[in-house]
Amino acid sequence: MSESTRPMRRQDIRRENEKAILLAAEKVFAEAGFGGATMQLIADLAGLPKANLHYYFATKEELYRSVVQNIFEIWLQAANCFDAARGPVDGISAYIDAKMEISRRHPDGSKVWASEVMHGAPVLQDYMESTLREWTDGRVEIIRRWIEEGKMDPVDPRHLLYMLWATTQHYADFGHQIETLNGGKSLSDRQWREAKENIKQVILTGIGAQPA
Repeated sequence: MSESTRPMRRQDIRRENEKAILLAAEKVFAEAGFGGATMQLIADLAGLPKANLHYYFATKEELYRSVVQNIFEIWLQAANCFDAARGPVDGISAYIDAKMEISRRHPDGSKVWASEVMHGAPVLQDYMESTLREWTDGRVEIIRRWIEEGKMDPVDPRHLLYMLWATTQHYADFGHQIETLNGGKSLSDRQWREAKENIKQVILTGIGAQPA
């Protein structure tokens, strides 16, 4: 029996079902919010019986936390370029590229995170005070090192990070507004490339970043 015709193993089925549930939950939470979302809506969109949904995620809050933590983990992976970069030109350029791609491919997850934060993080305050704070502190130290090495102007690292987040995530959180101003059409591949290059030019020029 070939690899392509071999029956899916139990862990493969579980992985596929969890992926379908998380994608459906992203969309429902983004459109209806935590309060308006129901497990039945999510199950219907995922194409699974509600009982199956509860097998993977016992409560709506557990599923919600998984959705938000999933998008955050994707953002963390995008930030790996900071650690290996020789300087701000390489690191911040790669980070902008990665974050823009995430906004393009995971707009609903970004919207769920934004809504949670705007409502005072009622479900995820503990996560923000631990994982997010630790991650931010690590990136702040890297930016400070670049400043000390004379590779960029002495700007406040935290405000730089806030600007990067706000700019790149705008393309997800306000996607409808961007499409409206783009003649009712999604941005093309060319427009996404232009957006990335413009953001990099403005940010890197603004912080006086010098090539490594």
